[in-house]
Amino acid sequence: MWNQSPFAKTDLETGPNRTLYPMMLESLELRWSFIRKIYSIVAIQLLLTVAVGAIVVSYHPIVTFLTTTSGGLACYILLIITPFIILCPLCYYHQRHPVNYVLLGIFTVSLAFAIGLTCAFTSGDIGSCNFNSSGGCVSLTLFTFWAAKRGYDFNFLGPFLFGAIMVLFIFALIQIFFPLGRVSVMIYGCLAAIIFCGYIVYDTDNLIKRYTYDEYIWAAVALYLDIVNLFMALLTVFRAADS
Repeated sequence: MWNQSPFAKTDLETGPNRTLYPMMLESLELRWSFIRKIYSIVAIQLLLTVAVGAIVVSYHPIVTFLTTTSGGLACYILLIITPFIILCPLCYYHQRHPVNYVLLGIFTVSLAFAIGLTCAFTSGDIGSCNFNSSGGCVSLTLFTFWAAKRGYDFNFLGPFLFGAIMVLFIFALIQIFFPLGRVSVMIYGCLAAIIFCGYIVYDTDNLIKRYTYDEYIWAAVALYLDIVNLFMALLTVFRAADS
């Protein structure tokens, strides 16, 4: 169905007008319903993340407890690893309602706590990060829908983005054990921002064309993580610039 060369433009005048992409064989109404469902879930996740993060940043006893006491340190470590632990049962129960929503809620709240703690210890401009990441997400989403309508396909980005993530991971390990200074941190943040911008385009394209209707949880998790990671990458850049 999508065996067209990357960035190969299709003449839309020869196909039906009411489609999300050329040669669309499924029901347009069902696909739009699926897309609206995904963005509703992601919007709730982001609102929950903002609320939890704002509480963590503004209510200082939480940060004090988590960073100055032994029990708080254990809770902090647990909060950091909980999102990764939850992904395992979520992989098994992602099609079982309402267990999938409960696991998704725990995943979102625990990740929101970790993000809030990161924001609490940063000197970067959080407002500017929010504005830039929001603007970038909206712009990239609109671009992907526009490009898909005109026959562009971004499935080829998958292997490149995976390889870029591996390079970014190695870069982070080097930075942890052999700190390279403020400039390297800014380079890391900029590279991460570019990579997750690519992931927003890639996952949005999959949302339009490839995700099945039963994969709404994974589609929401993918987009949510793209947005959150873009925000964290920009926060890294702003924090390095202000230090």
